[in-house]
Amino acid sequence: MDQLTSRLLLYGDLGEESILVKLSQCFQDWKSNAQPRQTIIRGIYDQVKALLDLATEYGFNDNLWQNYLTFLLCTNENSFSLISERVGEQDGSVNHFAKADFAVFQNLFHYDFGPIEKDLGIDCFTTLCNYVSIPKHQRRYNKNVSEKVRDLSRRLNAAADAEEFFRLVTEHYRLYGVGLIGLNKAFRIKSGPRGVELIPIYNTDKVMLDDLVGYEAEKAQLRGNTEAFLAGRSANNALLYGDAGTGKSSSVKALINEYYDQGLRMIEIYKHQFRDLSSVIAMVKNRNYRFIIFIDDLSFEENEVEYKFLKAVIEGGVETKPDNILLYATSNRRNLIRETWKDRGDMEHENDIHRSDTLEEKLSLSARFGTRIHYSAPTHKQFKDIVLELAQRNGVEAS
Repeated sequence: MDQLTSRLLLYGDLGEESILVKLSQCFQDWKSNAQPRQTIIRGIYDQVKALLDLATEYGFNDNLWQNYLTFLLCTNENSFSLISERVGEQDGSVNHFAKADFAVFQNLFHYDFGPIEKDLGIDCFTTLCNYVSIPKHQRRYNKNVSEKVRDLSRRLNAAADAEEFFRLVTEHYRLYGVGLIGLNKAFRIKSGPRGVELIPIYNTDKVMLDDLVGYEAEKAQLRGNTEAFLAGRSANNALLYGDAGTGKSSSVKALINEYYDQGLRMIEIYKHQFRDLSSVIAMVKNRNYRFIIFIDDLSFEENEVEYKFLKAVIEGGVETKPDNILLYATSNRRNLIRETWKDRGDMEHENDIHRSDTLEEKLSLSARFGTRIHYSAPTHKQFKDIVLELAQRNGVEAS
């Protein structure tokens, strides 16, 4: 195994903590007798446990070894995989190196673990390659990633040669992209010692726009703006405002289920994270996806100043806002910021500063959302129609 992994070029930067890298070291130690046998077995078992943990997180099954190798191919961001994400399979000298790497992966796919298992008296690899997982609820693992990895794994297993292996992987990159951004629909952000990270949201709501009864004009306006964005036409940042419980948040969340296969991704961000918005945009601006940065229940109290960070991102500085990013927000307040009578003292001055300037600055934020969609509370008749429609959909006889 170590002889194979040492030949990887484009996919060679797997990291020292990679399961494949550590297993390769165990195999090298076994061949050279560099470590006691029990130490080698312990090292193998540690990596098998790590592979089992990964399989549990993503719901892998059948052949966990091949699922793991496929997961590596799907998530390794390198010069070849990133360009394939943007343009698909193209002629170029880099293909020579990619095919050589895929030949290595194909050999790893069908690696014969028999000799090391027999010599060390273990059977863990045989079990991994014929694995039957315990059934689990889909909320307990990343079903979206699991389905794509397992499907590609089955097809790669049946690939006749490195050429077919190459075609299957590049087609996956073209359709779904590379890395966790390609495999997942939605993300939240986390700030830490390594900077800002995108954390996948495994179990997103399954709601579709048609599941929301009523508000047809509002949903049509939201669809139109989003579809223009996906098509590369002019589109606006959108603010959905109005009464609580009218489906504003559900309408936005439904978009990633409607348009995921067209390259739409969503990043959810909270008010206290607005300082990180510029970093988030820098992370995704060159990817071959369209990103909606989603801010739910957006509003500000009088003494909060985070809205200034949001305004700065929307307005842009020297660098223009990337074309593949829009901001969608929901709020119960049309103007987003709580106003006080003090803000309205147009004719008063304090140290030669107009108090009305504060009001104008606050109100200008909502104006930065070019599309504003009002979700009003339903009338008595509309509410009755909604209840009757929901009852019919769920097979309940309305009395």
